Amino acid sequence: MDRSRALRALMLLWLIPGLTYAGDIVHEDDKAPKLPGCSNHFILVKVQTWINNEEDSEFVGVGARFGTTIQTKEKYASRTPLSLSDPSDCCTAPKEKIAGDILLVHRGRCKFTTKAKVAEAAGASALLIINNRKELYKMVCERNETDLDINIPAVMLPHDAGVSLERSLKSGASLSVQLYSPDRPLVDTAEVFLWLMAVGTILCASYWSAWSAREASIEQEKLLKDAPDEFLKMETTGSGGVVDINTTSAILFVVIASCFLILLYKLMSFWFVELLVVLFAIGGVEGLQTCLVAMLSRWFKRAGETFIKVPFFGAVSYLTLAVSPFCVAFAVLWAVYRRISFAWIGQDVLGIALIITVLQIVRVPNLKVGMVLLSCAFLYDIFWVFVSKRWFHESVMIVVARGDRTAEDGVPMLLKIPRMFDPWGGYSIIGFGDILLPGLLIAFSLRYDWAARKNLQAGYFLWSMVAYGSGLLITYVALNLMDGHGQPALLYIVPFTLGTLLTLGWKRAELTNLFTKGEPERVCPHIPPSAQ
Repeated sequence: MDRSRALRALMLLWLIPGLTYAGDIVHEDDKAPKLPGCSNHFILVKVQTWINNEEDSEFVGVGARFGTTIQTKEKYASRTPLSLSDPSDCCTAPKEKIAGDILLVHRGRCKFTTKAKVAEAAGASALLIINNRKELYKMVCERNETDLDINIPAVMLPHDAGVSLERSLKSGASLSVQLYSPDRPLVDTAEVFLWLMAVGTILCASYWSAWSAREASIEQEKLLKDAPDEFLKMETTGSGGVVDINTTSAILFVVIASCFLILLYKLMSFWFVELLVVLFAIGGVEGLQTCLVAMLSRWFKRAGETFIKVPFFGAVSYLTLAVSPFCVAFAVLWAVYRRISFAWIGQDVLGIALIITVLQIVRVPNLKVGMVLLSCAFLYDIFWVFVSKRWFHESVMIVVARGDRTAEDGVPMLLKIPRMFDPWGGYSIIGFGDILLPGLLIAFSLRYDWAARKNLQAGYFLWSMVAYGSGLLITYVALNLMDGHGQPALLYIVPFTLGTLLTLGWKRAELTNLFTKGEPERVCPHIPPSAQ
């Protein structure tokens, strides 16, 4: 692998922001307190529709903190006619009595609780409120509202869904709806597989990185034995296929990633996502090709070691030429058919190959650089998920991860698996940065263990892997406990991973060696005293 490929991999690393898990609900009113009569949990609600007695679209809304609870079983939820409120905002009593229908109203002019009281007094059995934005909004009570006695459920619908229902009613169609909120499983198998995918990716990349470092070390020992003077000169230049990150580039990475994230946020549109798809496909081809060549070269060694000069690309092995068409075709097919139901498989294959390739090429030379990189990434994740709301009035990271303002389901720089047993569907996702950045430090720990000839229990790799897995597991727990809030995974992963290595290094009195040299003390018996 040449130096140019290593530099391209480093550039791809800079273009990968640490996207996070994202919820579906706008959290602009989280500070509103729970009050008597206004203490429901926020839940997603399915709104199944029938037009002229024929089953039609199903929409998703969010239940209010006030009112009665919504049925969780579909078989117990009744079909009820839907009526359009007049006036449309339901801030004053409707002109006609509602005989048990569900009332469709617009948001605005008065409080949510006022709308619910007016609708209940008019005889409505439930209230559907059309939001003025496409996102879902949590309906709460005012601070001075106590002892509320609202006995009908209220559900907020996104703007496009509400307008669609309103249009059907105005056309004269007979419309009925069914409201229910099926329970979501505490743990979906998708989260288990995604956890295994993330841990397995780091595991494979770490062993490949350590194996490459061992082979390079063996080669250096041979050169040292044959010509120690030439080896000393070569040692100062470093190897040609690996890029070592320093503290400056670690800080620069976070700065560039932040600029790229702002660019994504400001320019988020259909054409810009298409550009990202092209960039991701190019990176995926590079990663998939590198992984396939590395695996197949053990069976086709001669083809892997025989090169031909190709314009623009330079010297390319015959094995690389053989696998390149397959890699390009795979990436193109994914890009063209990425909206079909099983396209996530192609995205994950390309993403994992890209992450493994970057982790094999880009390396952390010592714990000091790893600590700077992960600490900056830790602050980066927290800032763009939580603090960015102060300046942008919404979480920049979550908006980008959700793919707002586009017709796409988020940007492609993430791994995802469909929630197979979740009645709400959707995907469990994890950003490349949440695997790649901790993976750099974990791969370093395995290289150190092999260089120091440490076994698993006495080394650092096993415990850093356990720490990473535990941190990622805590992220899932936090995501489920935080009622749909987007969670920055590095908020939990970095303290576990970095804290484990620092603690073990301190207890074993090896922290100074880990922090500065990044490799164990070695004696070079083949170097003559005059050269030392």
